[in-house]
Amino acid sequence: MTTYFVKPGSIVRQIWGDADVILLVFAGSAAEFALNKAVDWLFYTGKLPADPIGRLFSTVRYAQEIVFFPEDKARQSISRMGAIHTGIENKRGYQIPDWAYRDVLYMLIDYSERAYETLKRPLTAPEREELFSVFQQVGVGMGVPNLPTTYADWKIDREAHLNRDLVHSEFTDKLFRRYQEELGKWRYSLLLQVQGILVPEQVRQLLNLSNKSLLNYSLGLYGLLNALGLRSVVQRILLPAQYLDQIRSLDQ
Repeated sequence: MTTYFVKPGSIVRQIWGDADVILLVFAGSAAEFALNKAVDWLFYTGKLPADPIGRLFSTVRYAQEIVFFPEDKARQSISRMGAIHTGIENKRGYQIPDWAYRDVLYMLIDYSERAYETLKRPLTAPEREELFSVFQQVGVGMGVPNLPTTYADWKIDREAHLNRDLVHSEFTDKLFRRYQEELGKWRYSLLLQVQGILVPEQVRQLLNLSNKSLLNYSLGLYGLLNALGLRSVVQRILLPAQYLDQIRSLDQ
């Protein structure tokens, strides 16, 4: 009998098997990544600023391998992620800070919850614990130290990281310029509105984002259009044509 790192029916599979939710996860993460005090690591290889949307898809592929593959293959993916980062550290000559690894894990937990609740419904307490547990185990598999062991402890540490590890820097502005170049003017404006709705207050203030926009009232309409079978039409309007097939392939 096949065993899985994330069991079938898990809320984590529901989140990471829905293209719309995944796009919101990475809209929020893109904002916070740009503010992280260790964001210079993302510029070291040049891959993120060169192709920010392409890096999104490669990150999602790793996440979906962990979420949907059998346990042995999922753990291989986790080990591979650890090895990639170790290789970058060796080339650069010093380590990525432990807190920076925790920041990334914490973002994935937080924006998974925020994105699902924005488009679907609030998570139950057991679902929040399950979401936290999956990503905590990913961190353990990558050798990230000092991880909290419960959702409640994570919430406290998450707040501490938000208050300590974010700054608006030249890298922030460079990344956002690249987002605008890749998306074009009106899609970039849409991204900023989505981010304003999703992100924590610390991120919103540092980026001067508004959480009051027409999009607040449009998300319910998006759900209605999906229910009417018009999701593919809406995706064609909202998303860059060259990425449509990749985006749709995120649905599991």
